[in-house]
Parts: sequence; C-alpha cells; structure tokens
Amino acid sequence: MKVLSAVAWPYTNGPRHIGHVAGFGVPADVFSRYMRMAGHDVLMVSGTDEHGTPILVLAEQEGATVQETVDKYNAVIVQDLTDLGLSYDLFTRTTTRNHYRVVQDLFTQIRANGYMIEQTTTTAISPSTGRTLPDRFLEGTCPICGYPEARGDQCDNCGNQLDPADLINPHSKINGEVPEFIETQHFFLDLPALAGALQQWLDEVDTAGTWRPGVINFAKGIANDMHPRAMTRDIDWGIPIPVDGWETKRFYVWFDAVIGYLSAAIEWARRLGEPDRWRDWWNDPTALSYYFQGKDNVTFHAQIWPAELLGYRGLGDKGGEPGAFGELNLPTEVVASGFLNLAGAQFSTSRGNVIYVKDMIATYGADALRYFICAAGPETQDSDFTWEEFVTRNNNELVAGWGNLVNRTASMIAKNFGQIPEPAALEPVDEELLAAVRAGFGAVGALLETQRQKAALAEAMRLVRLANKYVTDTEPFRLKGDDQRERLGTVLHTLAQAVGDLNTMLAPFLPHSSNQVAQTFGATTQFMPMPQIEQVRDLDDDSRAYPIITGEYSGTPRWESRPVTVGVPVAKPTPIFAKLDAIDPADPFGHDA
Repeated sequence: MKVLSAVAWPYTNGPRHIGHVAGFGVPADVFSRYMRMAGHDVLMVSGTDEHGTPILVLAEQEGATVQETVDKYNAVIVQDLTDLGLSYDLFTRTTTRNHYRVVQDLFTQIRANGYMIEQTTTTAISPSTGRTLPDRFLEGTCPICGYPEARGDQCDNCGNQLDPADLINPHSKINGEVPEFIETQHFFLDLPALAGALQQWLDEVDTAGTWRPGVINFAKGIANDMHPRAMTRDIDWGIPIPVDGWETKRFYVWFDAVIGYLSAAIEWARRLGEPDRWRDWWNDPTALSYYFQGKDNVTFHAQIWPAELLGYRGLGDKGGEPGAFGELNLPTEVVASGFLNLAGAQFSTSRGNVIYVKDMIATYGADALRYFICAAGPETQDSDFTWEEFVTRNNNELVAGWGNLVNRTASMIAKNFGQIPEPAALEPVDEELLAAVRAGFGAVGALLETQRQKAALAEAMRLVRLANKYVTDTEPFRLKGDDQRERLGTVLHTLAQAVGDLNTMLAPFLPHSSNQVAQTFGATTQFMPMPQIEQVRDLDDDSRAYPIITGEYSGTPRWESRPVTVGVPVAKPTPIFAKLDAIDPADPFGHDA
C-alpha cells in the first residue's frame, strides 16, 4: 500500500519547541516508522514554511534580509528535527523554485476551472508599515461568543471562522497598534461553489468513522457556513501571482503552504531521477494520505486544501477538468492533535514560556522526549508538560521498566554465557510470556494504524512489565548450580527473545534507543534507519543551496517476531536510559549551575 505522511510545515521564525513537535513531528514519525515496518511504501514529506508578513517582521527585528532570516531558521529547524529522529523522505522548504512552479500551476488550473474569483475586500493594514496584517496577527473580541483573544481568522473558543473586520476592538499582535481597514482587490477561492463537493467528501469520511471525533465534527461545522476566502495578499515577500497586473501582490501563505505536500513529493521524485514517481501517492485512488497537524490547523487541511484539490479537479458546482497533475487524491485523514501546554499555559516564545527541542535533546536525550510525547502528549485533547511528570515517567517507566529489563537480561547473559544461550524444553511460564509478546504485534500494530499511539505505547509497556514479572517469577539469578544451568539458559534465551520482540515493538516510538538495544544484543548494523541532513542545490536555480532531511529506510525491520540467534555475543551492557534527579523548573538545563 502507498501511504503518504504529510507532516505540518514548521514556520521559519525560530527553533522548534516541544509543543510544536508534540502536535505534528513525533506522531507523524511514529506512524510512518510503523507503516514502513508493516510493509507499506511510505512517503513522508514536509519542509519549512517561509512566506508571510511575520517573516518580514522578524527580519526587521533581527536586522537581516528576509532571505537571510529564513535561511538561518531553516537550518536550525532541519537540525532540530533530524536530531529528534524524524524519518522524512524529504524535508524541504517553500522557497524552492519547484514549489513556486507547482503553486502557480495549481492556481492557474483552479482559476481556469472558475474557482478563483476576483473580489474587492476590506484588508487590515499596519499604519506604521503599510503592510497587510495577517489574520492570525490580529486579535480582538469575538463578535459571536465574546472571547477576548479571538484571532482575525477564527475564534479558538467557539470555533467560528471570522473576518478581521468583524473583531471588536482589533489590534495588532505585533506591536499593539489599531489596524486600518482599506479596500483592495484579491483572488478568492470560491468556497461556496465547492461546498457541496466538500460536504460530500466530509460525509464519506465521517461515515467511515476513521477520523478523531473532534476533528471531523469541527471540519463539518466549518463546512456548513462557507464564504469566499482571499488567497492573495498585499505583500512583496512570497510567491508571485502569474497574472498580468498582479505584480505587487503575492499568494496568501496558507494557499501556498498546503500545496507544499504535493510540491515536496514532486521534488523528492525529481531528486530520485524518477520525475513521475510522486504520482504513485497522488494519482492512485487506492493510496492513503495522512495529514499530521495541530488542532489550530484543521481549517486549512479539512477545508482550504481539500477545496483547492476539488477546484483543481473541477469537482465543484462550476465543473472543470484537472490540469497536468491529474486527479489528485483528497486526504484519507487529517490527524490533528491538541496543544501541549507548559505548566498550564500555552507555549510562548515571546513570553519566555518555552522549552526548545535542542535543549531537551542535548540534556535529556531524544527518546526521553519522544517517550513523554507518546505517553502523555495531546493526542485527542490538550495536555500539560511538567518537569515532575517528565522525571516520573522517565524514571518509573523508561528506566525502571524497559531499561531495567534490557540491562538485567543482557547482564545475566553476559555474566553466565557471554552469548545468547541454547534453550532446552520450554515450560508453560516461558511459553506464556513468548505468546503474550508475539500477540502484542497484532494489538499494538492495530492501535498504531488507527492513530491511537498512547494506547499502543501503553500496551507495549504492559508487555514490558509482564517480562519483568517473568524475571521475578523464574528467578534466573538463583539458578546457579550445574544441574540448573540448562534451565538458566532456557530462561535467559526466553528473555532475549522477549526483549528482541519488544525492542521491535518500541522502535517506532524510541528509534535511537532501539539501535542501542539491538547493539547490546550483538547487532553489528543499524536496526532502525535514521534520517540525515544533505546539502543540495535548488533543482531549478543552481545558485541556491539549502539543507534537506532525507534517509534510506529500505532496511527498516519488519513488524514481526524474529527468532534470536543462539551464539551471538552479548557483552556487559551500559544503561540505555539515565535516571534523573528532580529538575528545577526555573533552571531545567543547568544554565545557572
């Protein structure tokens, strides 16, 4: 099965914090790694989102050019996501000329089909700069529910879409100034003409029952009241509009960013030397596509992007036909997560309420962070990160549970045999453990395939506890005499098999440590393939170079039990995970030490 993992595009306005990767990065990677292990042909793509007014504001603040600013943070984000182990086939950026061309081609066909209409609208302008103020940089009181911190595009409290001019007492989140509203001409995506087709698609996915209830209910709610939405902006940074007379305007960042899933797949195929290979994921109606987002981006992935695809295919009220890209697939599922908050408050770089991914990895390791996100993250509702819970889960689950099982199994084998021993006849207690672990592949896999990662990890860790109980019940450390050596070998062989299978089961969640566990038990090659950074040149402009994340994942192990090999050397292990002392929330990385 062809499976597209379409992962949210992080904005190039700074390093990633753990709230970002809890919503899109780690869930997408766990799913993608599992689906590869299950034998599916996965294409995982994304990149940095580099257009829009906020980038212009940031460049001014840093005293740099816009291109220097996006180049700087593109490199930072690429490093963050690679260190976290996110297994992209291609992580690129929206400033590539390939992306420009794909966006312009999509727009041209949508317009030719009649779904891009010109309208005069009222736009918010910054009085101090004369630039368009993005909807999300406007804040005011919601005219529907009275929420005081509604954004210019929607109210997070009541979920209704808004127009910036509708806000009560609007002000700029950039500098607090009151915006001016002027009339200007823009291209609008004719959502009302696409509403019937969009609603039909949403009804179909609702009937299938595969989406998270909160996501599908929100999506159907916004589809009930659709208005044309502006897809261009009065700005000089972004992708040019391929229409005479529109030279001073650029595409709305949310029009071009969602097209990045398609353009990244096309770039990946071009770099592979098979320029039409992307079609296997986009034109084959049996291919599956999963879009991993935070809950604040459901509008763009369950309304705007599907509407663009429907308009491109000519499936709205006005008819039409597809362009050169053909009949592009609609999303199979929009996998939207809640927010990971920090001690009860939203992450905010400007307010200093932030924990950066790079600091977490450097101090505590990538897999400790990944484990917390998978076990306690915002899968279906907002969740809270506290240092106390982070330490508790690390020490009581990773270290005392999984790490302890790995360490004492390897230690006993190294001390008593120096290699994986030959088993004798299995006793019922041995067979029960092995059968339970083998059954875990089906149970955990079914949960991962349906985006229930918390439950999947909980089931895998239940089996870890079962294996630790097996050690307690069989007491291999008491089997010391020559007459007990055969039984000792059987117990330790059983444990080695259980650890090997559990390592496979935990590998999508903990890819870095899965390699360490495999090496502990004699592996000489990488068990779980990891991403890497490559410096490349723009395919259509040789003067431009940038880093991408990519990887060779064909060596991914299969999602199945594999018999351990008798005689493989096992040396005295070093601990896989580190026990943590209490962490001071005021100085979690020891900066004041």
